[in-house]
Amino acid sequence: MSTSTATQAIAGKSTNYTQAMSIIGMLFFVFGFVTWLNGALIPFFKIACELSVSQALLVTFAFYMAYFFLSIPSSFILNKTGFKNGMALGLLVMAVGSLVFIPAANARSFPMFLTGLFIQGAGLSLLQTASNPYISIIGPIDSAAKRISIMGICNKTAGAISPLILSAIVLKGASELEAQIAATTDHDAKAVLLDSLASRVIMPYIVIAVVLILLAFFISRSSLPEIDADVEDEATAAATSGKTSVFQFPHLLLGLLCLFLYVGVEVMAGDVIGVYGKSLGMSLDQTKYFTTFTLLAMLVGYIAGIATIPKIISQQMSLRISAALGIVFTIGAYVTHGYASVTFIALLGLANALMWPAIFPLAIDGLGRFTKIASALLVMCIAGGAILPQIYSSMFDHEGLLSFLYSDTMDFRKAFLYCMVPCYVYILYYAVAGYKVGKRTAK
Repeated sequence: MSTSTATQAIAGKSTNYTQAMSIIGMLFFVFGFVTWLNGALIPFFKIACELSVSQALLVTFAFYMAYFFLSIPSSFILNKTGFKNGMALGLLVMAVGSLVFIPAANARSFPMFLTGLFIQGAGLSLLQTASNPYISIIGPIDSAAKRISIMGICNKTAGAISPLILSAIVLKGASELEAQIAATTDHDAKAVLLDSLASRVIMPYIVIAVVLILLAFFISRSSLPEIDADVEDEATAAATSGKTSVFQFPHLLLGLLCLFLYVGVEVMAGDVIGVYGKSLGMSLDQTKYFTTFTLLAMLVGYIAGIATIPKIISQQMSLRISAALGIVFTIGAYVTHGYASVTFIALLGLANALMWPAIFPLAIDGLGRFTKIASALLVMCIAGGAILPQIYSSMFDHEGLLSFLYSDTMDFRKAFLYCMVPCYVYILYYAVAGYKVGKRTAK
């Protein structure tokens, strides 16, 4: 090969890599925007559909349980469609879920809203199953956390913006409206107020659906390169030699639980922070912005990850530091009060930021031909965002789905402590030892 030809090949590879990173970054922005709308939807549905705290937290349950049910089917779909067409299909499914909000708002039907959220989660499970291994495999595995951190900035920037936008539309004058609804004794007059409030979500979700459809068309026509996740180098081939099932990799199995708990604590810090602040006596006009504070803290964490991984610290060390900070900040939230307590919960965003970027590549490392199914299993574990908030609400509210597990209720602050600290302790264990259990490499 001549010098000029080699230079062109290197330039072409660099261009493809940059284009792929840009397209995947755009996708991470989109599903970050949609995912973190839940922080604004929880207080909105609580008022519009007249719900208890536990009922309102079914928003996260419906949304994140979709990952549990649809991730394995998503891996089979990706085997048929490939990564690019699978991503486009996921965007279309999300658009369908967004359009369900129109009849749901007109009927002011909370079950129908939950159906729309479940469909959105189904589309996101397909997107996540495709995009996460893609971004991990497209470059060296030891810098995967850095690439995922870049994606995290796209995701959490959108997540910081989305609740601000939606809250400004659907929760405008929320405290005054909440007081007006509570003071209205006439059933018909109250119904008019609630119907008017519910209709506020229609236009935002029409816009979201249109954007998702256009983006799906763009992705399907893009130059996003396909990658073969089943290709194995010599070391990976040695590690997978004799393996017949993805369940024969202990470091993956431990990673599944780790990711499950991580998503749970992330959702608690991001989506439940508003409920926590409301329980401290703060007004809805204040608490509706709290999710954004958590996501801004996550942005700081991602920037730190890009600057330090892998040049200064390893993926494993970043996970250890993150888990330790999670324990410290959770205890800080418990021993303080008022805005100080809420600030510590927002700081959990900083602790959580580098967990997904570290856990995902550590869990799929060395899986070779098992990577796609392992990725699907890991995405299933996003269901932790459905379960942990329900455990939390059940600890202090007997109306929770899991309230049968607890004979006595406890203070909501103590419930938060008891939910979060054990999760961070396990994540710390995985960062120290769990990620290398059962691994073997070629001599």
